[in-house]
Amino acid sequence: MAEEVQIDQEVYDRLIAAGTSERIARAKAKAASVRKAKIAEGANLGPRPAEQATKALEEFRSSHGGGGTAVATKAGADEAGNGGGRLTPEERSARVAASLGGNGNTSIGVPTSSQHTHRLLALVPPAGIQQVQSKQMDKVYTWPHLLLVEFVALLAMGSLLLIVSFFLDAPLGSLANPNQVPAINKAPWYFMGLQELLRYFHPMVAGVTLPGVAVVMLMAIPYLDKNPSARPENRKVANMAFTFFLTFWTVLVIIGSFLRGAGYEWVWPWTQGLGFTL
Repeated sequence: MAEEVQIDQEVYDRLIAAGTSERIARAKAKAASVRKAKIAEGANLGPRPAEQATKALEEFRSSHGGGGTAVATKAGADEAGNGGGRLTPEERSARVAASLGGNGNTSIGVPTSSQHTHRLLALVPPAGIQQVQSKQMDKVYTWPHLLLVEFVALLAMGSLLLIVSFFLDAPLGSLANPNQVPAINKAPWYFMGLQELLRYFHPMVAGVTLPGVAVVMLMAIPYLDKNPSARPENRKVANMAFTFFLTFWTVLVIIGSFLRGAGYEWVWPWTQGLGFTL
């Protein structure tokens, strides 16, 4: 069983503080721990200087009858791979074969095979290899990031309701008597918008047609607004629709609650009193 590689705690903490996901931070911290261990053993893990790599490539081409000037592999290379600094497929195959051993060729950048029979992948510790099976995305877990916030919000709202119910008196009314109709009879605040619409339209229109049209329009918004962005500042259509609905319904509730008096007629609170009861 392979020995568990310890993580570099300093690297791990630094990556987590920078917002890196826990999975990536743990993999990089393990790789950093392995690198430190190799350096402590005297291994040279850094990339070789450009001059040394160029010299090694020229020697390799000379030994295999190649031509051209060896320069950095990504500078001035042509697609055919003839010179220009980029390895031809034959050179690349010979280089890999020399690294893996068996033909006695001199390896470039990898020790000769006569003393090292392991494969190239064996140079990388298994614990430092991260298998990416899908596009890596930073994740935020439900617990504790979401549930903790919701629990705090629940406690705050519950406390607010307890305080309001302690100071406000909102008793149940007496039994309804058809012979004693109150002068002001209003619906609860959440139905006040519908009651205000009944003041202007036929009950069929106010209670069925207009709410039905509003529901259909809300259902059609995802098909009309196909903006894939999840940023609120980019969802102008959704913001406008919600702002219009919220403003319109708030105005109806305010009018029905504070500007309607006896007989559900329009009154001004400073002349005939506030016709609002809990």
